[in-house]
Amino acid sequence: MDKFLPIYTKVISNLEQNLPSWLHYHCPEHTKYVVDKVIYIAGKENVGGNDLFLLKVAALYHDIGFIIDREKHEELSCKIATKELKEFGLKPKEIEQICEMMKATEIPQKPTSHLAAILADADLEYIGTDDFLEWSEKLYQELLYYQPDLSEDKWNEIQYNFMSKHDYHTTYCKQNREPKKLKNLKLIKDKLKKKK
Repeated sequence: MDKFLPIYTKVISNLEQNLPSWLHYHCPEHTKYVVDKVIYIAGKENVGGNDLFLLKVAALYHDIGFIIDREKHEELSCKIATKELKEFGLKPKEIEQICEMMKATEIPQKPTSHLAAILADADLEYIGTDDFLEWSEKLYQELLYYQPDLSEDKWNEIQYNFMSKHDYHTTYCKQNREPKKLKNLKLIKDKLKKKK
């Protein structure tokens, strides 16, 4: 029996039912995307077995805190995961490891282990892909809920500053996502130049 499936079913259904509708970026699709990317990057980084299981669980829970609040959602995610994962029979040490990985998705990212680095990269993998503009637009729409007067120019500045400082942590993403990220960064830079 796959240990992961019941956890996946519970978390995704919780996200689908309880996340606010204005979370265009931090939505169930984002969580599914990060789970997929964690599996993919872990494969490239030779991670399998129980480590992969823990990684997938961390990916599932990493944004569940948004159900309660946007502020400190990483801490809230860890609280929810700790409570629910005990019920699924995970050991305290495993839950601790999962929380440590989830903490690595906090901005600025500071992963403290290889597994945390994989989750951190999976969470922001999209900035080094062709899907960048689509997810970037979703994030902009979500931020407009909090800051209705956030202009597109200001948003592009925020993105430019964020991406300029961002680093991938895994060998796979450094080699395979960094080049496209730099192209995407140039796209944003060109948009900003046009406005000047």
